[in-house]
Amino acid sequence: MPPTITSIFKNVTTLTALIPPQSQDGSSLWGTLQAPTFPICLGKDSGSPPPSELPWGSKTAFTAHPENDAPHTGVTRYYDFTISRGQIAPDGVQRNALLVNGQFPGPIIEANWGDFIEVKVTNDLGDEGTSMHWHGFLQKDTPYYDGVPSVGQCPIAPGKTFTYRFRAELFGTTWYHAHYSAQYSGGVVGPLIIYGPSSSKCDIDLGPVMLSDWYHKPYEKIVENVVGTDLSSLPPHSDSNLINGKMAYNCSLITDGTPCQPDAPLSKFKFQSGKTHRLRLINSGADGVQKFSIDNHKLTIIAEDFITIEPYETDVVTVAVGQRSDILVHANGEPGDIVWMRSTLVGDKPCGQADQPDAVAIVYYEDADTTKLPTTTTSVDTKVCANDDLSKSVPTFPMIPGPADVVVNIAINLTINETGHPIWTMNGQTFRANYNNPLLLLAKLGNISYPDNPEWNVYNFGENKTIRIVFDNLIPFAHPMHLHGHNMFILHEGPGKWDGVTITNPDNPSRRDTQLLQALGHMAIQFNADNPGVWPFHCHIAWHLSGGLYINVMERPADISEMEIPDVMAQTCRDWASYSNTTVVSQIDAGP
Repeated sequence: MPPTITSIFKNVTTLTALIPPQSQDGSSLWGTLQAPTFPICLGKDSGSPPPSELPWGSKTAFTAHPENDAPHTGVTRYYDFTISRGQIAPDGVQRNALLVNGQFPGPIIEANWGDFIEVKVTNDLGDEGTSMHWHGFLQKDTPYYDGVPSVGQCPIAPGKTFTYRFRAELFGTTWYHAHYSAQYSGGVVGPLIIYGPSSSKCDIDLGPVMLSDWYHKPYEKIVENVVGTDLSSLPPHSDSNLINGKMAYNCSLITDGTPCQPDAPLSKFKFQSGKTHRLRLINSGADGVQKFSIDNHKLTIIAEDFITIEPYETDVVTVAVGQRSDILVHANGEPGDIVWMRSTLVGDKPCGQADQPDAVAIVYYEDADTTKLPTTTTSVDTKVCANDDLSKSVPTFPMIPGPADVVVNIAINLTINETGHPIWTMNGQTFRANYNNPLLLLAKLGNISYPDNPEWNVYNFGENKTIRIVFDNLIPFAHPMHLHGHNMFILHEGPGKWDGVTITNPDNPSRRDTQLLQALGHMAIQFNADNPGVWPFHCHIAWHLSGGLYINVMERPADISEMEIPDVMAQTCRDWASYSNTTVVSQIDAGP
């Protein structure tokens, strides 16, 4: 039985700093009382302009098309990231990790709706490639900066630097992460906020709350097991669960001598009584579905992924890997209150398995003693392995999906190949990346058919304008399905097969970039082919992606052939070729 919060903090009523912050999370301030609060928007240089000077002017979440009406701000936000190795102990257990600027989670990226974002990424890992993906961004006119090796770019070779530049066409909460093998599960993640119109007002924006399962083994070792022939090691169990990079592990479970500090520091947040607080939930984990709640408080969901929705109230919020939910919490307690914030991994086989599924953080009201632990309890249901009720997800800007020009049915399965290795398939075909031949660059040259490379799993939709895909999940595992370059209409989802007719909220269906496909269930999605490029569509569970649960959507190839692609893309491929011609690249999984 997994350890409980009570057993982990047995006989502990006060907090002491047993692990220096540098040892727990590098130089990160996430989850500390020194973490910043966040503005309504960024000024052109710094500060927060008054509402009358908002960069988006009179545009609102109800009147502005969220994909087409971004203002032209004339501003670029610059960031400089180095990906390197380091030792951290987020839950008290020391392990080698991959860090962004020496931090876990990495530093925040902030911009206003319509700004450009420019990020220089340096690969200081020494012995493997990398790339960075900007989750949920449309990348209209810049598909080569989406950050997926083998699709839009070659990997960034060790010792090399690559600069991404793209526009904030959407607004809301998201994250960035490595998109090379399962690197991001080793620590290459960070939050990203695009300030824009909101459907509801808040008094205090507390910013990102990153929810993440956590593994004590290096990601390479887990990938070896996932794609290996010892089926008894599958599926991998996470060891712990984190809120903003912190939790305390039950050190009595450590049996191999790995250093473990009991009662590791927890994340902390400040509430002001009578005020409404915005929290930006992000599931940045590798596998597990998170159930988030705050004892004695109602939660109001105001956005899902990059889509602002009509607010609705709940006790618990479900966030699958890759998904985001912006919530408002009214501080209805007394000035001296202390309560638990909780995030629980569903923990059953369909939604991933965890040895310590419960993560907690502490919410201190303004006059509370910050050395004390809460004593509050909860009774919220954390067992349902599915996203929250789809009918409640109503975008503030309504859009009606038109008739589909093409409908594709895709069956998801798990099989054992002829060499005894497990592989995930979509319509019988698994995926494997070719780092040296990015598909977008091939399509630019007119090469859009790959009969000799079925493992690239390319679905060429030609010049079709509206595309519908119906997934049938033949396996008792759930899959958070993420489509790059688009917000998709979620027409219907649920157990069993779709009837092919019923659409949830047909006049304004839910839209988002990541949706949980239920175990042995179905999901019908649709999107407008208004973004020429080659776009990954994959399960966001790191281990399923390593096993090949992935397709590429090729969209409007005639327009791709007319696209201007920066020379740096070819130079990055030359750098990677120079590295891979002299070094054996350890690509044991699907790759991206």
